[in-house]
Amino acid sequence: MMSKKRVNVSLFVYAFFLLLTPAFSDEEDNLLQGLNSFRQSRNLAALSKNNNANCVADEIADALENKACSSMAGPSIITSTQPRYANYPDIIKKCDIDINTTADGVILPVCVPKRVTTLVLTNYTQSSYASYLNNSRYSGIGIGKEDDWVVVVLTTNTPAGTFSNNVAAPHFNPVSWGLAIVMLFWFGAVW
Repeated sequence: MMSKKRVNVSLFVYAFFLLLTPAFSDEEDNLLQGLNSFRQSRNLAALSKNNNANCVADEIADALENKACSSMAGPSIITSTQPRYANYPDIIKKCDIDINTTADGVILPVCVPKRVTTLVLTNYTQSSYASYLNNSRYSGIGIGKEDDWVVVVLTTNTPAGTFSNNVAAPHFNPVSWGLAIVMLFWFGAVW
């Protein structure tokens, strides 16, 4: 068990790093820096930005925008039980993500009135969410925010957790293929 003094010192260090960032820095970048400082203090690799996870986080934050803080608490594991606060299949489709690459991910929403930076960070590092941030299996992150809500989506390097895009199956279009063959013969005959 960590002593209360160590927890308070850790929180002070994270808040200090957040305050050192320039005023023009993005709020999401500040949170990422704070979360990575938290992980670094535990000898874990930094989380890297994942654009697809960011899309999911933005969309879920948008879905939570008009919900009261009391309407949602706790992490939402993305496995067979999908988030109860948003239409997850529609979000995955909108972000063009293969649903099979989200099973190892986790969605962590928090609600902090006026999104006070230090309180948002505390909600992630001093709650049950800390167990996810302390887990080396998570390597990527997406962050979304809307009103009082901040949503963090953690990804893994496993095939089931990368939040990879859908891969469109190649389809046969006879007109396109016919045009390509004609062009090849034409340019081949000209040269």
